Amino acid sequence: MIIIKSHQEFESYIGKELGVSNWHVITQEQINKFADATLDHQWIHTDPERAKRESPFKATIAHGYLVLSLIPFFWKQIVDVQNIKMEVNYGIEQLKFGQAVLVGNEVRCRVSLTSIVNLRGISKATKHIQLEINGQPKHAFTADVLFLYHFV
Repeated sequence: MIIIKSHQEFESYIGKELGVSNWHVITQEQINKFADATLDHQWIHTDPERAKRESPFKATIAHGYLVLSLIPFFWKQIVDVQNIKMEVNYGIEQLKFGQAVLVGNEVRCRVSLTSIVNLRGISKATKHIQLEINGQPKHAFTADVLFLYHFV
């Protein structure tokens, strides 16, 4: 795990891979809880029997927004940003879903630092994130994710 304590330390990683998270298994329980939280109960996510019969995937799939929402979980496994008052999600650019994540798949994040800019004392970091699916050549998604860090 990388520990970053200042904007200057963050800058030293521009253009470099920061790391890769651990694998995480997507379960039906997790998909169902996400469906409850977002009120998105489309059968392709929540009905294993129907998905087995009617879906081209032959299994339920995770919501695209569910796998996106795992970014902070994975990020905390790769980098520990210290000496901050606040960390804020700022945006997502160039998001592309490449492949569905099926129930039971293992996924992990690979993160590189594309840029970091000092905006009057707030650091805006752009991270290129790839969500890998164990055993699959295509990524679940790729995106440039922006975070703001207010260092002490």
